[in-house]
Amino acid sequence: MEAVITVLPGDGIGPDVTLCARRVLETVGDAFGHGFEFRQELVGGAAIDACGDPLPPATIGSCEASDAILLGAVGGPKWSDPKAAVRPEQGLLELRSVLGVYANLRPLKIYQELVGASPLKPEILDGVDLLVVRELTGGIYFGEKNRDANWASDLCVYHTHEIERIVRVAAKLAQGRRKKLCSVDKANVLETSRLWRETTNNIMAAEFADIEVETLLVDAAAMHLLSRPGDFDVIVTENMFGDILTDEASMLAGSMGMLPSASLGDSARGLYEPIHGSAPDIAGRGIANPCGAIASAALLLRHSLGLEQEAAAVETAISRAIAGGARTVDIAECGDAGVSTTEMTDAIIRCLN
Repeated sequence: MEAVITVLPGDGIGPDVTLCARRVLETVGDAFGHGFEFRQELVGGAAIDACGDPLPPATIGSCEASDAILLGAVGGPKWSDPKAAVRPEQGLLELRSVLGVYANLRPLKIYQELVGASPLKPEILDGVDLLVVRELTGGIYFGEKNRDANWASDLCVYHTHEIERIVRVAAKLAQGRRKKLCSVDKANVLETSRLWRETTNNIMAAEFADIEVETLLVDAAAMHLLSRPGDFDVIVTENMFGDILTDEASMLAGSMGMLPSASLGDSARGLYEPIHGSAPDIAGRGIANPCGAIASAALLLRHSLGLEQEAAAVETAISRAIAGGARTVDIAECGDAGVSTTEMTDAIIRCLN
């Protein structure tokens, strides 16, 4: 097949890990006979430096004309002044809105060889294979914001249709897994969460009677993710809760550098990025973990291009590279310097061939 992929390296380690993901996609294209055209554009702090806009019109145009978008990370100390009128994160939020990608999928599966990298006891990690479905274009991140010298407010708004569509996405995914769905809210305090719970219960009863449903308050969910992570199958939740819970869940895998994400809407075109940030402290040092970005490329193959065999091949290659002993410093044994970003990618590509 032929496909156009826009690459948005962004800031910090973003350029390093997106280059690795692109190398893997090029290898897949050569091995399976696909033609991938890559178009690189600016986003985040790099875009602010170049033209004063964290999401330039040229970037929007390229993304809208592409079959999929591969993103690195945005932000860093250079642009971290909270009083600044223009910030890198604005570009990412606008991009999600422009593309209409409201469903953020964050899968987490434990590699047995990396159990020692997690701070949790090995027995707690047994059988962990979960998927967090985070609502991505509503809630407090997108609500009206106000501030003066003595107060500030961020409005959290959810409409019924926004909740219905994300719950349907999560429930359909659960039907293809272990048929378990956990909905996370804060209905004992927040009116938006009471709407979330009511809407979720209605949808599940009417359309997904075959799914086992559990409802948890977000604070309880945070606790149970560490005490009984193996019990979870698919978790669905609102924007901010999903952001926080998935960062917490990354510690089950031992490092944020391991985990991918896919942001999807109603069309096949999606936005794919590792869940980690720009990690400015290690930018340019060649030690960033590329696995999350490469696994995001696998999700791109699966969800936007419909190439399941190729996606599975990439995921298997990551597993084989890790089983073969390849480790960047974040997942290496204590005192081990690990391999470089490029060497980790080389190991994964060898396992693809």
